[in-house]
Amino acid sequence: MTAPSSPSPNAQTPSPARLPVSDVSTGVGLAGLAGLFVWIAFCRSYPEIAGVFGLGGGLSGERGVLSGPYAALAAMLFTALPMALWSVLVDKVHLRPSTGIDWSLKRPLAEVLPVSVIKLVGLWATWALLAAFYALGRWYWAGNYLFAMEVLTIAVLPLVTLSVPYVIWLDRYLVEPRDGCFHFGAFVVGGGVIGREQWDGAAIAKHWRAWAIKGFFGAFMISILPPGFAQVVEANPAQLFANPVDFVMLLVTLLFLIDVQIGTVGYLLTLRPLDSHIRSGNPFLAGWLAALLCYPPFVWGIIGPNDQILSYEYGTPGWAHWFAGNDTLLWGWGGLLVVLTGVYAWATVVFGIRFSNLTYRGVLTHGPYRFTRHPAYLSKNLFWWASVLPFLVTSGSWLDAVRNSIFLLVVGGIYYWRARTEEAHLLAEDPKYREYHAWMEQHGLITAPIARLTRRLGGNSASRSGEAQAVPAE
Repeated sequence: MTAPSSPSPNAQTPSPARLPVSDVSTGVGLAGLAGLFVWIAFCRSYPEIAGVFGLGGGLSGERGVLSGPYAALAAMLFTALPMALWSVLVDKVHLRPSTGIDWSLKRPLAEVLPVSVIKLVGLWATWALLAAFYALGRWYWAGNYLFAMEVLTIAVLPLVTLSVPYVIWLDRYLVEPRDGCFHFGAFVVGGGVIGREQWDGAAIAKHWRAWAIKGFFGAFMISILPPGFAQVVEANPAQLFANPVDFVMLLVTLLFLIDVQIGTVGYLLTLRPLDSHIRSGNPFLAGWLAALLCYPPFVWGIIGPNDQILSYEYGTPGWAHWFAGNDTLLWGWGGLLVVLTGVYAWATVVFGIRFSNLTYRGVLTHGPYRFTRHPAYLSKNLFWWASVLPFLVTSGSWLDAVRNSIFLLVVGGIYYWRARTEEAHLLAEDPKYREYHAWMEQHGLITAPIARLTRRLGGNSASRSGEAQAVPAE
């Protein structure tokens, strides 16, 4: 199925007087950010801490900072736990009707067991098929993906074990325990136990859209955790401050680390008691195509260095080269890059534990989403233009400059395509998003002027905003 054009909210939904309340509070993301900073500080200070408490320093006897891949993985716990606690203790999200949970039910164990067993079959079969996908994908067994495969392999036994009490416990309180996982379990079991007529193909498709997103993007996010974490923990800011380029890139790396850490938690922590479950995955084929083009293995050979189809970096040494020797310009331009990356990271932080591509998990209306519907896509594309400067080339060829600029415009077009398909998905799912969409058309600091300009250029046709949508880390 391809994505239709996003309907004009002005034609269907009057602009509300106020911006709708966000489904995620500001405190959730800030709590996760605080936890991440505490862990980074601990890892950087570990040699001193180990000295005070007499902790060992490994085989070499030396106590170094904690910058290894498993320290990066542990950072997710320090990021996720504060966000989960804030969500439950402060926002009390577990009491929301959107969880699909009624805590007063407490069905008898004998009543839920038949459903829970079928659901566990569906869940384990889903994991088995995802494992088969990982096994078949050669790219998962090379480079950074090796760490992700190691982590997921270790996690299999605990996940299978813990899923049994979790599913049985939750089914006692779910308003409708026969969800997509149940229907897929019924499909796997077949006519022998449950009867073919009791499984629903639409529910199974919805189940698999959600798990395909978790499986594909979850592995990718885990794979990119270690490099940035190691750079931040091992860096010496005092030394780097003497070099504006190095210091700016350290700040950019830190901001991308924040984006990746909170984004990875969002992909993995899809739990109904936290109201962070996936309500639906994007049903439009166009949405999947646009998103997957931006991630490995699909992005390889399409977007990137000189041998890719959409290579916008041919003969482009970038901003540091062109401004070299002028510290004022380096600090000023570097500050612009930090601000753009900060907006990108901010757009992920405000999701809290609900960040993921191609999903509907509630509506965000705060943070940078108060100014544009797509702050991460917009800031990411502006960052590429400002950092690469594709129109300045060392080859001396005006054609190279034109090619670079055109190809980067095409990349921006892909993100615009993603934004349109994401809007089509959310507009169809939630009246609150339709209200938010309409409000932004009239009042959004960035969205409203673009919408007015588009309406002016297109007459009375439906407005089409030109900025692009938030997603993590890539």
